[in-house]
Amino acid sequence: MKRNTIELSFLFAFLLAVIISFCGFETECQTIRTKVLRLHVIAVSDSEEDQALKLKVRDSVLRCSQDILSGETQKGTAERRIAANLDALRIAAEEEIKKNGYDCPVRVELTKADFPTRTYENVTLPAGQYNAVRVVIGNGEGKNWWCVMFPPLCLSAAKKQTGLSDVLNKDELALTQSDPKYEIRFWIVEKIEKLKAR
Repeated sequence: MKRNTIELSFLFAFLLAVIISFCGFETECQTIRTKVLRLHVIAVSDSEEDQALKLKVRDSVLRCSQDILSGETQKGTAERRIAANLDALRIAAEEEIKKNGYDCPVRVELTKADFPTRTYENVTLPAGQYNAVRVVIGNGEGKNWWCVMFPPLCLSAAKKQTGLSDVLNKDELALTQSDPKYEIRFWIVEKIEKLKAR
């Protein structure tokens, strides 16, 4: 009987440690969500041509956003700059669409959107709801593309600007450099965020 009590005590202590660890992890995930501005581009359709156009529109919007966000180090100010320049981003997208011989509308908005866990080269961002610039080409019935507009992580050719290390603390930065294949907490966060979205 005494052995069972000791085993139950160890099991309880282990579960408590796991829960405490996960709560800290989720808190860091939430903080990361508040410090980055995502980009979400949705293609007209899944055709090869429309998917190629989506990437060209993405590049055009990102080039325009680099000028808008140049030198910016705070997400709040970055969002205000983007909100004040949504028309400029839309015009950049429309010009790219016309340049490629298409005639379809494009909608650009600053909104909240749910994102899955995503790894960009050596940076992993946890699943959850982020503020995002959403670019919808035509009816937006094709596959989408997402990344981070601020700090700019989307274009390898981007001018050196504010990076994640400028907006995240040491622990948050370490979390983004975790490998999601071996970090089960990313999977748990993603499942919880999907339940919340429902």
